Amino acid sequence: MIVAIDGPSGAGKSSVAKACAKQLGFSCLDTGAMYRSIAWLALEHDVALDDDEALGQLARACTIAFGHAPGDPVPRSVSIDGHDVTDAIRTARIDRAVSPVSAAPSVRAAMLDQQRRIGLSGDYVVEGRDIGTTVFPDAELKVFLTASAEERAHRRVRQNADRGVGSIDYPEVLADIERRDEYDSTRAASPLCPAKDAKLIDSTDRYIEDIIAEICTLAHDAQEGER
Repeated sequence: MIVAIDGPSGAGKSSVAKACAKQLGFSCLDTGAMYRSIAWLALEHDVALDDDEALGQLARACTIAFGHAPGDPVPRSVSIDGHDVTDAIRTARIDRAVSPVSAAPSVRAAMLDQQRRIGLSGDYVVEGRDIGTTVFPDAELKVFLTASAEERAHRRVRQNADRGVGSIDYPEVLADIERRDEYDSTRAASPLCPAKDAKLIDSTDRYIEDIIAEICTLAHDAQEGER
């Protein structure tokens, strides 16, 4: 079974997806980390972020791997070509680079193959921006998780402060989020938008525990419907 969770930057997709995966006994796939890893690699190799052909070559040739603790379906680390980039891909530098990289058609094609291969190997909660519309259009459950830009910026600042990685300047973070919203929703390749049959969930004024419980209930209902 696939539970697809899409939504804009800072909506809480990663935290919610990991928690839902644990409660459901599923594995979790963070597709955003994959695109961030390609962005990191492009910057390391001085590849222009608007060079679709060069970005595609990087994406097709690299190996992205997720590290797991024994018995834990939620990845604890991510590496690309053997380099641990768990913290490096969560910096403001990557925040600015990931939108143009993830908009590159050649990169999306390369990642699509990897994402489908991983997701079809078992029960997965998969989070990203085009999971329910492009990667897994036949997912048994599709969720579009969102929140106001202001709330998402506050969350990202708190998250960055807790991790000690990324900007903690609220106006800067808000501007980055609004920029990414515009870029992601208007790009030609797989723009950010809810699938027609997605459950829309606004988390602005809700506790994360309530969101997790709602999605898990929806997943159990979907499983029952398949039987």
